[in-house]
Amino acid sequence: MEIFGFDLSAILPFILVGFAAQIVDGALGMAFGVISQTMLVSLLGMPPAAASASTHMVEVFTTGASGASHIWQKNVDWGLFKRLVPFGVAGGVIGAYLLSSIDASVARPFVMMYLTGVGIYLFVKAFRLNHHTFEDPKTTRPLALAGGFLDAAGGGGWGPVVTSNLLIQGGDPAKTVGTVNTSEFLLALSVSIAFILTMGFEAFGLATVGMIIGGVVAAPFGAIIVKRISPRTLLLAVSVVLIATSMFAIWKAWPIF
Repeated sequence: MEIFGFDLSAILPFILVGFAAQIVDGALGMAFGVISQTMLVSLLGMPPAAASASTHMVEVFTTGASGASHIWQKNVDWGLFKRLVPFGVAGGVIGAYLLSSIDASVARPFVMMYLTGVGIYLFVKAFRLNHHTFEDPKTTRPLALAGGFLDAAGGGGWGPVVTSNLLIQGGDPAKTVGTVNTSEFLLALSVSIAFILTMGFEAFGLATVGMIIGGVVAAPFGAIIVKRISPRTLLLAVSVVLIATSMFAIWKAWPIF
């Protein structure tokens, strides 16, 4: 059986990965890049630049669908969105160009160590959460610049870096996840264009098509989940996923640990 000209048995694993990664990303504002990058690089042996290019191309479609769903569910803070997007795009384009010529991912384990600490902090904070103390995050532009750069150069990082740090600053968990997801569409689009200009369309293939199908199908469910669970539960889930994915990335980089 074929789908879009591809053998279903060959493309189905990528559809399932795209679906699972987008369910988590849409609900928690992170982990699509981590899940998809791990599979493409570790299981399929793709070069980091090609894997990052493929992941970002998929995210153009998944974040577009996810962003539309979050807008529909009124999960987006438009003031925060306007502060994040320009600097996130700038950081992403710089990271894409660097990744095509140098290995900028060497710093990734150290970033993941930092994010593990952030995850532990958020885990503790979830138990002390006061539903009436949400604040508008102040430090956003440098955060978006760093998140965009690490996302392109390190193979994922926009969600973990930006979502977690906005939550540390007291942001409403549902609005934070929805805004970060929606702004990621423009980041993914910009990074994908940069990868196409530096690497061509050769970097995109079966994995890209499969993950697009699975991710787009899953996108509406994440926004619905965010709308229906409590801030405390959402913050706990974010912290657990952040700790688990960050520690896994550290283990991959330094397997002796």
